[in-house]
Order: sequence, then C-alpha cells, then structure tokens
Amino acid sequence: MKVDGGPVRTVVKPCSLDPATQKLITNIFSKDMFKNAMTLMNLDVKKMPLGKLSKQQIARGFEVLETLEEAIRNPTGGGQSLEELSSRFYTVIPHNFGRNRPPPISSPEILQAKKDMLLVLADIELAQTLQAASGEEEKLEEVPHPLDRDYQLLKCQLQLLDNGGPEYKGDRFKAHSKLNNRRLLWHGTNVAVVAAILTSGLRIMPHSGGRVGRGIYFASENSKSACYVTPMRCGGHQVGYMFLGEVALGKEHHITIDDPSLKSPPPGFDSVIARGQTEPDPTQDIELELDGQQVVVPQGRPVPCPSFQSSNFSQSEYLIYKESQCHLRYLLEIHL
Repeated sequence: MKVDGGPVRTVVKPCSLDPATQKLITNIFSKDMFKNAMTLMNLDVKKMPLGKLSKQQIARGFEVLETLEEAIRNPTGGGQSLEELSSRFYTVIPHNFGRNRPPPISSPEILQAKKDMLLVLADIELAQTLQAASGEEEKLEEVPHPLDRDYQLLKCQLQLLDNGGPEYKGDRFKAHSKLNNRRLLWHGTNVAVVAAILTSGLRIMPHSGGRVGRGIYFASENSKSACYVTPMRCGGHQVGYMFLGEVALGKEHHITIDDPSLKSPPPGFDSVIARGQTEPDPTQDIELELDGQQVVVPQGRPVPCPSFQSSNFSQSEYLIYKESQCHLRYLLEIHL
C-alpha cells in the first residue's frame, strides 16, 4: 500500500513450482554462477559487472576480433600488430590474468575461443536483461515469487519426469521435425547459457564455428557432449546441464576430415555427420514414437566403426545448419 508518496509495499506470493524446477531456475539465473562463469573465462568481473553488460560492448568486442582475424590471415597487411589489436580487445572486454601478461590473440584457435567466450557473454547479458525488464514492470502490491517470475521469463514449459516412467529410464530421448531420419542426440553446454537456450532455443550465431563449420553440434555419445559442459558448484558437488534434442537429419552427408568453412550441407543433403571412429552399438538402438513420428534413440555402448578407423574424429559429431531442424525436448541435470 502506498502511504504519503512512499514506495509500494509488496507481498510475494508463494512459489508455485515443484522443488526440482525451483532448483533449476535458481541455478540458471544465479548471479554467483554468472560471475563464476565469467571468472573462469578470465573476464574481469569488477570492471565489467553483471548489471553493466551491454550488447554494444559485446558488439565492439566482435568488431575487434574481426580485425584480428584479418590480421592473422594477412600478417603483412600493414595494419596494427596482433599485440596492439589484442590490447585493444582486452580494453573493450576487460580480462583479469592476475600478474600474468595478457596473451596475444595470435592464432585461429585462440581467436575462435574468444568468439565463443563473447557468445557466452552475450547469453549472460540476455538473461540479465530479461530479469531487469521483469523487475521494472513489477508495480503491483502482490508480486509473483522470484522463481516464478524467472520461470515465466523463459517462455517455455518445463515438466519434471517421473523417475519411474519409461522416458526417465531411457538413456536418450527426443523427436520432432518435418524431415525423416530423426535421432535423439546430446548437446552439452555452459550452465551460464542454459537460460538463454530455454528462452530462444539453440541458435546459429554469426561468429560461432568449429571443426564442422557454423552449425548446431550434437553427439550420439553423451561423453562427447559432456566435454562441452561447464558446471557450477552447488552445495558439495558440481552441477551441469545437458540437452537431449530431437534432430531431423534427413539425408546425411558424411565427412572424416575437418571442414570449418561449412555453413550448410552440400546441395541435396540436409545434415553433415563427422563420422567418428566409434559409435553407439547400432544393434542396441531403439525407436520411440514422439508426436506420431519414429525417432531413433542410441542406447548401446560405443563400438569401433571399421569403415571410419582413419577418421580425424574419435567420436561422431552431428551437424544441422537450420535451427528449425532441432526440437529440444529434455534438459538433464548431471552431477560431476
């Protein structure tokens, strides 16, 4: 109630979420988690606090990286040196290397790592913007519980699986798409970007990339995707998150050597599979019917693939280059 021009006094409603979802929302919107994620990337949280992150600052960081990319490609181009450009990047995006001198961004690998870092930072900024906008709108005397508010920001529905049900017992799940040849595949990620993924889905960003080009990466072996999980400390253990997505692969194009230039499958194909030296035993695959469609779910232990023993890839990577070919269906919490 407003009295004599004073602030509106609010009453917070009880939380309507089940305990598991409450824990998830707490984790993926945790300010300490975001700060720790930034610290792990050697970012200076004091010079770049959460509330001060902006799309403009991140865009300026990408602009410097684009200039660096050109300088790495053409070292005799006569422009600024890699050291000067690296220093400029670290000015735009403050880092904290302790007493160590900031390393120059001098190779394509380091450059891509910095691009990936900015993509994570952009998703952290998105989550912060969502929360800030929600806080500004609240002028009611009775307001939702903070966890309900953050859950509503995601604009998606999360339903806890019954641990006695068949879906929970299965090792993989997921399905949906207009194309045939659907598989339930893994996608591991940084806990700091889970909120952004739940809000916007898996996205192909202009600066994303990897060994199989600019697409969305999946794996049939969970140990492959687990390599990309960046966890957070929760109580006495580390908690990370992995997605299971129904991926419409359609007609597959197989490769065995790296091709970072890919932005789409070759004409006539719908996906690119970097075939690995191992693959879950195909004789153990099962099929689920999801939304009336048949979806293959890899279940077996990894076995050698004789036809691909000389592949550059130890484990297979599944690539799609259209966001619409994936429908995220499950989010798994893993304890590391």
